[in-house]
Amino acid sequence: MIAKKLEEDFYLQSCLKAAKELIGKVLVRKKGRKIYSGIIVETEAYLGDKDAASHSFNGKTKRNEHMFARGGTAYVYFTYGNHYCVNAVIGKPGVAHAVLIRAAEPVEGIKLMMKNRGTDNIYKLCSGPGKLTQAMEITGNLSGASLLGDEIYITLPAAEKRHKIVKTKRIGITKNADVLYRFIDSESLFVSGVNYKRILRSQNKNKTGSE
Repeated sequence: MIAKKLEEDFYLQSCLKAAKELIGKVLVRKKGRKIYSGIIVETEAYLGDKDAASHSFNGKTKRNEHMFARGGTAYVYFTYGNHYCVNAVIGKPGVAHAVLIRAAEPVEGIKLMMKNRGTDNIYKLCSGPGKLTQAMEITGNLSGASLLGDEIYITLPAAEKRHKIVKTKRIGITKNADVLYRFIDSESLFVSGVNYKRILRSQNKNKTGSE
């Protein structure tokens, strides 16, 4: 069964609704014969001129111009001088809302991701926006690419699964910092900042105790 890409209508809805609904969807990156994919487990919404933390808050610039495109466009930017972040633009042209894809659970191309990231720890491959882009070879060249195309896109999952989604404050910002615009799969070990070792130990302990 071929995974179905999200259609344009998905990207023309409310940014906060899209940020929540992207949890459980699958980010796919194709580069030549290489295919990477991961189940999205963490997102953050940025609401244009209504949101002081958004890159588009003060208007259009060379850096953020792709945020002003039609919903369904990729916006990729370079930050902290060392990594890229990938966003899905949401809304009509000029609205400049976007959802940052912060973390994903690796599915396809895991061995290549490990090589790209320099680690064989699956929990550290895509557990943060910079890790994710490095693992999947997502760079600034993809900024402005259509998410309806074949280089980078988002699909429905192969099998539906109910996710326990929690809203929190966004990470690493100082402006408009108190709004609950971050969405996570609260049961995922692949969310950024999760102490997966502690959780796994707890799960193993509970499993042993129930036997």
